[in-house]
Amino acid sequence: MAFAWRGYKARAWGHDQVKPVSGGYEEFFFPGHPMGLSIVEALDTPWLMGLDDAFQEGLDWVLTNLHFDIDAEIQLFEVSIRLLGGLLAAYHACGDERLLALARDLANRLTPAFARSPTGMPYRFVNLRTGAVRADPVTFPAEVGSYLPEWGTLARLTGERRFYDLPKAAAKAMYDRRSPIGLLADTINVESGKWLSRQATVGPPCDSYYEYLWDTWQLHGDRDARGWYDTLTAAILKYQQVTVDGRLWFARVDYETGQVLNHHQTELDAFYGGLLGQGGAMKAGVAYTLSWAAVQDRFGVIPEGFDYATFAATTPTNALRPELADAALNLWLLNRNPLWRRICAKHFQTMKATSRTTWGYSGIADVTRNPMTLDDACPGYWWAEQMKYYWLIFSDTPRFDYRRNYLSTEGKVLLGLRRPPPR
Repeated sequence: MAFAWRGYKARAWGHDQVKPVSGGYEEFFFPGHPMGLSIVEALDTPWLMGLDDAFQEGLDWVLTNLHFDIDAEIQLFEVSIRLLGGLLAAYHACGDERLLALARDLANRLTPAFARSPTGMPYRFVNLRTGAVRADPVTFPAEVGSYLPEWGTLARLTGERRFYDLPKAAAKAMYDRRSPIGLLADTINVESGKWLSRQATVGPPCDSYYEYLWDTWQLHGDRDARGWYDTLTAAILKYQQVTVDGRLWFARVDYETGQVLNHHQTELDAFYGGLLGQGGAMKAGVAYTLSWAAVQDRFGVIPEGFDYATFAATTPTNALRPELADAALNLWLLNRNPLWRRICAKHFQTMKATSRTTWGYSGIADVTRNPMTLDDACPGYWWAEQMKYYWLIFSDTPRFDYRRNYLSTEGKVLLGLRRPPPR
């Protein structure tokens, strides 16, 4: 982490993402307008690691440079889990009220995405300065209902209930549109409330909707969200489980009939085993995570797209994805089985062997080639997610409460940080 931080600081400081092979940089949200995404994503990771100088450098940059008075559209989902979540996690770490003020300002600018929708399900893009929403009404479950952990935390910290009520209404509007057999499709119109596809999946673009129903119960004690999670999960377990060559997978199926549509999985689906374990379906959660561990054993680095029927890569890239490490950490927190540490150790060691380059760590352009080829990109979530998952599962750091904690879908710790005593 320290090595990568030095590379980012030397070649891309203040820019959204470093290009770790060439030493360049790129912006994620707005061309030509850096938002310091990697800094905001990273902040609670160096804090947990005791890299206090790095944390302070990042904090100083945020407090000096980050603002949201920008006349441009931003994606509600990405900015909520990345920037809003990052600011709240940093506030949890150090208590600087200026971080909370930035988070509140950002959420206020994003609120029209919810408030201007006739169904309560938010539009995907909103202008940060004007509040205008993009007219396109097409969206997806993850982008409708992945807000309550961050926005609910903001509501608690500010005492402003609307930050909770708007995203909860959106999550309910999505739940209310489940099919008679209890499944959700993956594309919807936020103005009419009509489904635009028939495919149900536990992966993107639905994944974090399910995750955040459970998380809203875990973090905020919301019994409605717990009930919605239980109902939808029961349907997924009934209609989407398939076993091939002794391994458990979750098929993409027709949301009204349960008929299997294809055998496709994405690496991002691998998070789901950890969520199942958290929600009480431990047997299925373990089995699904072991299926993904078998993919890791086969390829070393998990391909972005995978066909479980042929056990072959369909998309050979990997954008430094953290989902298997995420599932392993969540299961380890539940039962401390050393198996999850072994899986996470392989994930970490393979990343070091395949992705380390001049200015940090890079995604993989083709995991099926030997040697693997790099794509010269380090996404902001790398700083927030697997680096934190690796550290937490192995370090036993006193800065983290291993009994009572919460990590968001983007790896932000919103509950469970322990501040060290003053020096």
